[in-house]
Amino acid sequence: MPMSLPSPCSPLSEFLPSPSLSNHAVFLNNTRKLSCHKFSGLKLVFIPAASLPTTKSYPPETTVLQSPILGNKEQRLYPKEGEELKGLPMKEEEQESLDFDEKDSKFQVFEILNAVKALPCKERVDHIVRVLDKEIGVLSISDFNDVLMALVTANESDLVLKLYSGLTCCSLEPNSWTFTIMVRCHCKKKDPGEAKRVLDQMMQKGFNPNVATMTILINSFCKIGQLQNAFQVFEVMDRIGCKPNIQTYNCLLKGMCYVGRIEEAFELMEDIKKTVEPDIYTYTAMMDGFCKVGRSDEAMELLNEAMEMGLAPNVVTFNTLFDGYAKEGRPLKGFGVLKLMKQKKCMPDYISYSTLLHGLLLWGKVLAGLRIFKEMEGNGLEADDKLMNSLVRGLCRKCLKEIDLVEVAYQMFEKMKKRGFVIEHSTYALAIQALCVANKVDDAFINLLQMVRLGYIPRLIAINNVIRALCLGGKVDEAFYVLVLMYENSKIPSRMSYDLLIHELNRQERTLIACNVYGAALVRGVVPHKKPRR
Repeated sequence: MPMSLPSPCSPLSEFLPSPSLSNHAVFLNNTRKLSCHKFSGLKLVFIPAASLPTTKSYPPETTVLQSPILGNKEQRLYPKEGEELKGLPMKEEEQESLDFDEKDSKFQVFEILNAVKALPCKERVDHIVRVLDKEIGVLSISDFNDVLMALVTANESDLVLKLYSGLTCCSLEPNSWTFTIMVRCHCKKKDPGEAKRVLDQMMQKGFNPNVATMTILINSFCKIGQLQNAFQVFEVMDRIGCKPNIQTYNCLLKGMCYVGRIEEAFELMEDIKKTVEPDIYTYTAMMDGFCKVGRSDEAMELLNEAMEMGLAPNVVTFNTLFDGYAKEGRPLKGFGVLKLMKQKKCMPDYISYSTLLHGLLLWGKVLAGLRIFKEMEGNGLEADDKLMNSLVRGLCRKCLKEIDLVEVAYQMFEKMKKRGFVIEHSTYALAIQALCVANKVDDAFINLLQMVRLGYIPRLIAINNVIRALCLGGKVDEAFYVLVLMYENSKIPSRMSYDLLIHELNRQERTLIACNVYGAALVRGVVPHKKPRR
């Protein structure tokens, strides 16, 4: 059922889609025009500019409008020559409500139309303003349809519903295009059930929807997994003689793949070929379905078939394969896809590179991932925080076995800092561990302190690694500082960390401090193998 109009006592602000509407210049002009009409719920107060406590200067003929719609901002209204503003100047303490009991229903619609005129709809706004400048009684259903369509385009669905519910006030009956617009509106609101009710109402009135309208509704049902309802609409198409096009079938294919009915989708695709020529979107939808269930090789076969038919794959088609191979643990197959992509003059986008890179890192192909990262940067695409953290972590893990990569990993880590990326806790921990393994003790110590300053509480393994590296390097004071840092963060070092620290203190003949460390270990339930020298 269409939404009923608000009561005659509703304020104009209820009709407004957003606060930004009231700031629009056209809206201010319309408010001037509306000030001479009778309507309730709107409080307009006109105050002489001279009486306002402000340092701003206004022309003497200026009147400032204050209203609940415009907020507290001062808006200047300049009357035309020979015209007086309707409103009684009064001081703030003498404000009176301009409320009237009578309010013609046409003026409710007229207020909505004035709000519509203030909408910044780029393509249609000039035309809409010209249309709505007509007298309310002269407006045709075609005029209303223009406004409704512009509002749907501007995502002002609530205003569309209110305007639609006021059609009868102007003695207008919706036509086929009106119903079509309302179907689109409800689909945009992700409410295909209501859109279906409008469609039924449309057919009861004797109007047959076209294939575009039916396809929009089918697509809306498919997007939320309601395939049964989608096929009901599809059956209605057959009943009324509305022939589906390839876009209709593509929506059904995507919907079937979305809910995992892959085999049925493939059978439908084979049937489609008998009546309608499939396009690249048909193949892409089916490929995506195969890739989601681990059948990427079959998706590649479909791609080859599409190219043999002369169809040009787009970036989404290739990205589907990158994702499929990554999920199956075969990210290196993505290099073949990338090569084919370039051969077909289809430029990889951010999603192409990031999907391929993520898959390579996920399955431990770090060096291959680094190669893709460099190519990505060379094409002017910058990785995001998540991708950079994954890359640095992958490099740091690789460093634990291949020391030569430490420098590459650390350079990437420093690049993250300089560019302002958010470095995750685990990235810091692995970077510190890699630096310790490579005997870059000072860098490890500095990064541990930075980590703490950022509010991260280092894990035990990271702190033990730093203490061990510092002790082996003879930097016992720094190691002792890290021990204190652990106590402050309620962390208990391992026995090995205590042993290394006591051993180094003994070597430097700092027996008293060694005794303190030994005692601190015992208090925390750790019995070191090493003991202070006597």
